[in-house]
Amino acid sequence: MRLLEERIAHEALAPAPDVLRVDMFLNHLIDTALLDAMGREFYRLFEAQRGRVTKILTVEASGIAIACAAAARFDVPVLFAKKGASNKTLDRETWSAAVRSFTKDSLTNISVAKRFLGPEDSVLVIDDFLAHGAALRGLREIIAQAGAQLLGVGVAIEKGFQPGGRLLRAEGIHLESLAIVDSLDPLIFREQN
Repeated sequence: MRLLEERIAHEALAPAPDVLRVDMFLNHLIDTALLDAMGREFYRLFEAQRGRVTKILTVEASGIAIACAAAARFDVPVLFAKKGASNKTLDRETWSAAVRSFTKDSLTNISVAKRFLGPEDSVLVIDDFLAHGAALRGLREIIAQAGAQLLGVGVAIEKGFQPGGRLLRAEGIHLESLAIVDSLDPLIFREQN
């Protein structure tokens, strides 16, 4: 997605060899016009699944806005996995998975209430970043526990120099990334169709 690539090229920061900060327009301060364009693009990329998608799933917190933009196009609800082992506002019966955060260098439990995800669901996963793929593996585990069907995965920014995207594609997952960054220094985007 050219618009997203331009924003990354002109505004994003790369404070470390494997870190890309886009908090100035995507995951802290959010440009709603860009968000709307991303929702339209995810709809275009997964249009073949229109009518089959029952929920869009993401992880709190940075993926929620992007998931909402896509869900508005598909006219389905967004369900997000909550982080943390114990949460007083979360149902007692949950699907859960342990997820390693490479950015925070920690292990976190993510959970979805069982009453919101079941075998009747066909799920499209939307998230902000794909690096090692740990969060997406956790979401896939939750989808499998629920007996739901994974229709595809959409990410705003894929770090192509890290293994997540390659591994998911090798597993036959329908993965669509709006921007794939193959290098941060110098900044190089992967050509896409």
